Amino acid sequence: MEDQMRGVDFLLEQAWVDRERIGVYGWSFGGFMTTNLMLTHSDIFKVGVAGGPVMDWSRYEIMYGERYNDAPNENPEGYKANNLTLRAKDLKGRLLLIHGSVDPVVVWQHAQAFVEQAIKARTYPDCMYYPTHEHNVSGVDRVHLNTTIARYFEDFL
Repeated sequence: MEDQMRGVDFLLEQAWVDRERIGVYGWSFGGFMTTNLMLTHSDIFKVGVAGGPVMDWSRYEIMYGERYNDAPNENPEGYKANNLTLRAKDLKGRLLLIHGSVDPVVVWQHAQAFVEQAIKARTYPDCMYYPTHEHNVSGVDRVHLNTTIARYFEDFL
């Protein structure tokens, strides 16, 4: 997040930036980053949209998870630190989680686990699920996806 926050610092120095209206959007790893930025920098980010977000790296593909984090038994603290379900209590802004219900890359249980912990913590993410879609929403439903994202920022930012 450090490099992204350096970019945000630059933006905050610009006269044309409204610091009360900063949002973030990303998909897959970008969805993880969006959620993490929302949980970590709630003083900066008011609205986020996280599509197909990785929430718990121990539930994700070995190809990426272990490439950067080693195996869970070799780096339990790293996996714990990057398990966003454990931080659902830190949500303060508006966060829209979007997920395809048959996503074989970042399985739907990632978003469900985060929502479950948010309910327990009494925080309130918003959710949009796309039945029959995998990791990316494609075809004619892509228009619906982009409209949903745009409306979310228009409504809450």
